[in-house]
Amino acid sequence: MNNITQRAMFSSESSEWGTPQALFDRLDARFHFTLDPCATPWNKKCNKFFTKADDGLIQDWQGETVFCNPPYGREVKKWVEKCYEESLKPGTTVVLLVPSRTDTAWWHDYIMHAAEIIFIRGRLKFGDSKNSAPFPSALVVFKNSQSPTLKTMESK
Repeated sequence: MNNITQRAMFSSESSEWGTPQALFDRLDARFHFTLDPCATPWNKKCNKFFTKADDGLIQDWQGETVFCNPPYGREVKKWVEKCYEESLKPGTTVVLLVPSRTDTAWWHDYIMHAAEIIFIRGRLKFGDSKNSAPFPSALVVFKNSQSPTLKTMESK
């Protein structure tokens, strides 16, 4: 891993990690997403999306099938909570891509109420990076959640 990549991945210089397109395509084939609440005009995954200026945290997601790859910095807890709360609304499903931080309060407070948790085997390569992320990832499916179903998925 070169120094520039290392600095970006292990610092708070960027909290945005572009979703690998192949992973999104596999998920979209299953869920048919309608909303990306954490996007930029150049990395959006759905026709309907919210940018940082729109602030997806204050928007209503009811009735949408949401793919959420939130900023991974200090704001991640707010996004996880929002995903959980929105999933309780009628007709709303949320699929969340997050670092697998099973030791955090947000994981226990919200993720453990998911309908499904998929641990990704291996490390994802986000955006245009040639290197894998320095953390493991998980996909979390929220939809009128009960006890989670745990699975694994190859990162490729």
